[in-house]
Amino acid sequence: MLLSNSFIPILKNNPSEAKIKSHQLMLRVGMIKQASAGIYSWLPLGFKVMKKIEDIVRQEQNKIGAQEILMPTRLRYARESNKSMG
Repeated sequence: MLLSNSFIPILKNNPSEAKIKSHQLMLRVGMIKQASAGIYSWLPLGFKVMKKIEDIVRQEQNKIGAQEILMPTRLRYARESNKSMG
């Protein structure tokens, strides 16, 4: 995959909503994009980095004989919508 063919929206200025340095950098280099308050989408570059980290962690877990689990996730808006349903 060529970098010139990739979708990487780069920002020149620090986003005003980002206070933490890592958050600012992830937004600026095009790893994530804010969809709405507190909700972010992984862009291709960020998704690739996240998968690479998962692979490294998985390899290290396999070396020591650890097991991988996937725990369910409930988002805040899902809890709020369940309360309104009764």
